[in-house]
Amino acid sequence: MSPSAGPGGLAGVLRAEAGVARSEVRAWRAAGRMLFGWRTLLVLLVLFGAWELYVDLGGADPLILPAPHQIAQSLYRDRSLLWSNFLVTAREIVLGILVAAAVGLALAISLHLSRTLRRAVYPLLVASQAIPVVLVAPLLVLWLGFGFFPKLVVIAIVCFFPIVVTTLDALAAVDPDLLKLMRTFGASRTRTFRHVELPAALPGLFTGMKIAIVFAPIGAVFAEQAGSNAGLGYIFELAISNLLTARAYAAVLILAVFAIALFTLLTLAERLLLPWAYEPRGETPL
Repeated sequence: MSPSAGPGGLAGVLRAEAGVARSEVRAWRAAGRMLFGWRTLLVLLVLFGAWELYVDLGGADPLILPAPHQIAQSLYRDRSLLWSNFLVTAREIVLGILVAAAVGLALAISLHLSRTLRRAVYPLLVASQAIPVVLVAPLLVLWLGFGFFPKLVVIAIVCFFPIVVTTLDALAAVDPDLLKLMRTFGASRTRTFRHVELPAALPGLFTGMKIAIVFAPIGAVFAEQAGSNAGLGYIFELAISNLLTARAYAAVLILAVFAIALFTLLTLAERLLLPWAYEPRGETPL
């Protein structure tokens, strides 16, 4: 800030900085509540307690449904094996979601800008989601081999559709009065898109990515089971075939916790990068 700035300008800067700080604090608090909410922990304790009693009282064979304490023992006993394979699956999931986000955003923008392209391609996108992943994954392994790339493609295929749909809906929901205002000021189509439509699409992009996080572990497991020698999906299949059910459930539990952590981090990133998307309607930003 220049020395010539008056008291009003200094106060405005301080208010803006305070607003940013409050937004960041609210974002961290929201993430903390999502991860460490006492209600969630209470529900989990009740569910795991009922599960433990059900198995211990003979309600299910531990080879089919292991008790929570057996899963906990496997998490500790097999921690080195599970951790090394988790790193493989985690890399596949994170990069798969990022690829799906990039492709989904580009495709949503293209469909939004071209009504002809939307009418031609959108029905095919919907139809593509009816193709089972278990059918696609072996074909990709056959064509692309057993490496990292086919897993990345499977995860991206599973994840990109919700990203396209939510981003496209966000673009279609832009306030027409804002578009009319931009035209009134003589703004070009590119300028209107950059300053009005693209910012409006970003919350939709994040929403689609949060939905994709739920499906990404499923896609990773299917891809690894179709052809792999590493990853939690591979460990799951190997454990089931060798009747190591507790290890298989431990792998699933790790995937579930990872999905929750990713969802929380993405929500935190959205709140920090798009604070205006969480402002109450009618509130004027500082």
